[in-house]
Amino acid sequence: MVDWVKKLTGELIDIIQWLDDSNNTLVYRFERFNNEIKYGAKLTVREGQMAVFINEGQLADVYKPGMYTLTTQNMPILATLKGWKYGFESPFKAEVYFVSTRKFTDMKWGTPGPATMRDKEFGIVRATAFGIYTIRIKDPGIFIRDISGTEGRFTTDAIQENLRGKIGLRIKEVMPELGLSIIDLEAKVTVMGNMLKERIGPEFEAMGLELCEVQVQDVGLPEEVEKAIDKRGAMAAVGNLQAYTQYETASAIHDAATTPNSAAGAGMGLGAGFAMGGNMFGQMGAAQVAANAGGASTAAMPPPLPAAVVFHVAVNGQQAGPFDMGSLQGQAGSGALKRDSLVWKAGMAQWVKAGDVPELAALFASVPPPLPPAG
Repeated sequence: MVDWVKKLTGELIDIIQWLDDSNNTLVYRFERFNNEIKYGAKLTVREGQMAVFINEGQLADVYKPGMYTLTTQNMPILATLKGWKYGFESPFKAEVYFVSTRKFTDMKWGTPGPATMRDKEFGIVRATAFGIYTIRIKDPGIFIRDISGTEGRFTTDAIQENLRGKIGLRIKEVMPELGLSIIDLEAKVTVMGNMLKERIGPEFEAMGLELCEVQVQDVGLPEEVEKAIDKRGAMAAVGNLQAYTQYETASAIHDAATTPNSAAGAGMGLGAGFAMGGNMFGQMGAAQVAANAGGASTAAMPPPLPAAVVFHVAVNGQQAGPFDMGSLQGQAGSGALKRDSLVWKAGMAQWVKAGDVPELAALFASVPPPLPPAG
């Protein structure tokens, strides 16, 4: 469009407004030929907007939602700057910026790298986190002066990387400060979000923004930690070492069977399956032979070996073990296992003191009893 057409259009149009057809625009500069705005023009500021007048690089007036006729009465600061003390009615030059004050949601953040934490159970652990946050412009003057500047359209894409980095770095400080086990972090995502908002809020306000909400949606753990958690859960579910060994074998068979085009995996799976199956069928076959022979051949076949006795031990309120008799004897000798230590094995109704269990009583024969109190 040639300059004279733009000039003519600017003189005929006396309505200043912004109809936002996007979902990511923070600041929009109203375009007018040579920035000339007619004295007495109509300014429309809709809900969720504010209008900012900039004169020669200086913030002049800020308008909240409403309809205004641009006169000296409605433009006190700009009128003073331009010297319109007597109703001077010529066009004036000023830049008009519309600022969106609505909330911008679903802004994503994530840790730029793993956060190193000390965990009581797993030692040094590296964890990650990610989520979303919500912002809106709180002070249009600060935001235009320090962030958006004179750009005609300033969107969230231009600032999101900066804001994402601020949150991602702070979460690496917050997670270790909670002092929680890595397993318990996911149960405290709301607490972490509130701590992040409190920590970073002042930094956002210094940019003219309000940090309305921070959500921590997930905490990522290293693969080896996740596997360790799964195995601990499996051991707690099966209850004893023999069952856990069977669980591990069954898992190996499943993994080999579900690995496509893997001859080695198939052979391994079949081998483990035959070993397990042979063990079970061997036990069933021995029982069947004994039943069919009516006891005639039982004398020629030795009975099955007795299963090793294992015990669980309560240590600092936590279940430890299972331990065989050799391990328990060493613990008794070192003082880790005492007569009043609570123990349990399969078939026992409840935890009892080690000194009251016949199988364990002999372990304390060479261990002196506790000294009597000084009196």
